[in-house]
Amino acid sequence: MSPEAASPREAVLQFLASLRSPARILVAVSGGSDSSGLLLLLDEAVKAAPHLEISLCAATVDHALRAGSADEAREVAAFCASLGIPHMIARWQGEKPKTGIMAAAREARYSLLAEAAEALGASLIATGHTVDDQRETLLMRGMRTEQLSSGIADAVLFDRRLWVLRPLLFVTRAEIRAFLRARGVGWIDDPSNEDIKYERVRMRRQLSADPAAETDIRAAWEERLTLSSRAAEWLDRHFQLHGGVLGQVMPEGLRQDRAVLDYTLGRLTAVFGGQPFVPGRVQMDRILAFASGSGPGRMTAGRVVFDLRRDGLYLARENRGIMPLVLRPGEAGVWDGRFRVENRLGTTMRVEAQATRSSLIPVPVTGIQPPRVGAVNGSSMRNESSAPKDLGALNSCDEHRNEGGWCKHLPKAAWKRAIASAPALSSDGAYLSPESASMVELTPYFAPFDRFLTRFDFIFANRLSAVFAMAPYAGLPLRSIDGKTI
Repeated sequence: MSPEAASPREAVLQFLASLRSPARILVAVSGGSDSSGLLLLLDEAVKAAPHLEISLCAATVDHALRAGSADEAREVAAFCASLGIPHMIARWQGEKPKTGIMAAAREARYSLLAEAAEALGASLIATGHTVDDQRETLLMRGMRTEQLSSGIADAVLFDRRLWVLRPLLFVTRAEIRAFLRARGVGWIDDPSNEDIKYERVRMRRQLSADPAAETDIRAAWEERLTLSSRAAEWLDRHFQLHGGVLGQVMPEGLRQDRAVLDYTLGRLTAVFGGQPFVPGRVQMDRILAFASGSGPGRMTAGRVVFDLRRDGLYLARENRGIMPLVLRPGEAGVWDGRFRVENRLGTTMRVEAQATRSSLIPVPVTGIQPPRVGAVNGSSMRNESSAPKDLGALNSCDEHRNEGGWCKHLPKAAWKRAIASAPALSSDGAYLSPESASMVELTPYFAPFDRFLTRFDFIFANRLSAVFAMAPYAGLPLRSIDGKTI
């Protein structure tokens, strides 16, 4: 993971030395040169250093998108067996979407890898991303924005529970293939890597080697980490949460450094709007211009209503486009990109906006349960939040939690707007009783962080979890990064 690594072998040795031990690594192996090289490099290094208390297992995801993929997965299984490494094949079942196939495949791939990690007792996942992948990503993102991108992260937390690490991110594909040839090991060339209908393939064809890329990305990483830390401090000083559904930025917070305000308001917009990505540059410029305006007013962007008043800027989900969620017994899902709901009842339940069910009172918002998070293996489970389970994210409006009433120190219109977007739970058209509601686990869901959280945003996201009375995210399974103790 270190940009100072001079070879694939050195990169892997530095990676293993940085891990907390004992550890069990699930290596994601497709059969291509990058992942095959990673597996062989790790296998040699782990066998040569048993004192590290690190073991390996592997998984191959068969996306079932082309003929021959199943045979290739079996080839990988045979390769792993020859090394004595436990291996699983995970197949993407069901119909595939006709559009957005790459994004859907990514979601399916990481979900299947997480399941494989749990089955094989792994505490983290390693993938074979290289500096070539990094350059392609930087080029693609550079075509969409003038801002310096941080590119592919070297560490990403998946689904709040499992870290995905990329030990070869500063190693070239050519170096990995040279290593494999020296060991007499071949690899599988995926024909989709030559299909120009995919943007990454087009970028690959036009990309020339750029030695400055590594230097630029290191600078971007440091800048992003610093910004995340400053944004976390901003949350402590300038942001308040009311009733779990209404955010308030204090007036002084709107006068802070523009870069910090850009970062924080962008991510708060995504969280309150239930969107996985922050608004684009044009929208963010509008939001920042409005927030720094001289007079009160309202505007909508990213599914969020911004209400600027003398006592600050209020954020709440707009009351449009909020679709209901139906869950059968035992099912779980994410409602409106803002709440994760698990139905532990014996009947089918429905989650919808309070505004659509005026006769229902959104008591479930006040009963938010802190989620159980941690590594896949149960022995590494982290402690639950210490917040009382009957309070959850409530703070300043607790006295009204059973009334849906107006907090007197808040603008009435802003509070009513937020309450209208709160979740209401029902079954067979009737509001759930307190006893039934207690069987439903309802927790805040942070759309830009809870599925894929890069280590660059980890500090801010963890502070945001504290604001919402949520359990912290699973910590990095590392003792050091780039030789620096963490």
